[in-house]
Amino acid sequence: MTDLGTSPDDVQFRFRDDQMVDHASVTVDAFAAQSNAAAVRIEPGDDARVLLPHLDRIALVEVNFPVFGDGRGYSSARALREAGYTGELRAVGDVGIDQLLNMRRCGFDAFAPNKPLDEADAQTAFDRWPNVYQNTADGRVMISELRHG
Repeated sequence: MTDLGTSPDDVQFRFRDDQMVDHASVTVDAFAAQSNAAAVRIEPGDDARVLLPHLDRIALVEVNFPVFGDGRGYSSARALREAGYTGELRAVGDVGIDQLLNMRRCGFDAFAPNKPLDEADAQTAFDRWPNVYQNTADGRVMISELRHG
């Protein structure tokens, strides 16, 4: 088994009320070979769709962003949420202030950046656009629905 992942102490922002997963994640490849793994770490290049048949037993999915410019993790998050994943979806790695809102919109509900982010700046980022035009995983009502009921 390959132990990876962040510890609960590394999580700076979390938008969930349930208990935080406190055990290490395994790689996507290792997850397929284990029947008791409940936490998975997706690296760039991993196909998150291989997890879809197992969503009911996964409590935590960490999506690694090793560098700022690698956006493949957004697609992984979106695929998991659209398939019905309701567990914790944690963005880890090179997570910056300017990414927070879009990550949240894709379904991330926990953030463990490599370097701590300024709390006030992060809150400003999360609150930046109260109204949205596109339907995404964060469940916010689109402007068109607000206008037309």
